[in-house]
Amino acid sequence: MSPEASVLTQPGFDDFEGASYIRRPPTVDLGSDVITVLSVSPIRDDHDILERLLSRKNWRIQRADSLASGVAKLRQDRVPVVISEEDLLPGTWRELWAEAARSPVPPTLIVTSQVPAESLWAEALNIGAYDVLAKPFDAVEVTRVVSLAWLNWKFQHEIGSCLLPKRVMAAAG
Repeated sequence: MSPEASVLTQPGFDDFEGASYIRRPPTVDLGSDVITVLSVSPIRDDHDILERLLSRKNWRIQRADSLASGVAKLRQDRVPVVISEEDLLPGTWRELWAEAARSPVPPTLIVTSQVPAESLWAEALNIGAYDVLAKPFDAVEVTRVVSLAWLNWKFQHEIGSCLLPKRVMAAAG
């Protein structure tokens, strides 16, 4: 049986104990929807670059120049994707994530860094961030990561937060 065949729409038909099930994802059509991305960085150029890179992709960038303003915007609006600078002096992306994770519908977090150390990648992914983007930003990479982060958020929070069976996850990567 292929790994894809083990993804079932009804529980009780998998052949291993403790499986979680997933509904098949629908085709995603953004249409004319505008999707908000919260950019949290004390660096104005980061906001400007992200706006330029994502402006033609139905994205609207909300700017926050500090941890405090980022937290305030998270409390005010439902934001699916947050892009946070590693250092938000005073504060860090970890504090932003801790606040975001308290939300009933937490956003997907992407951390940015001028020189992302291997330890940042490991920590960010282990804590629950979606990805790490290196600066200077690459247009294709930013578009890819933000789009996939949004799809991940949409799938988890609007379709259902089911888990893939372990063998499907192992086959995926």
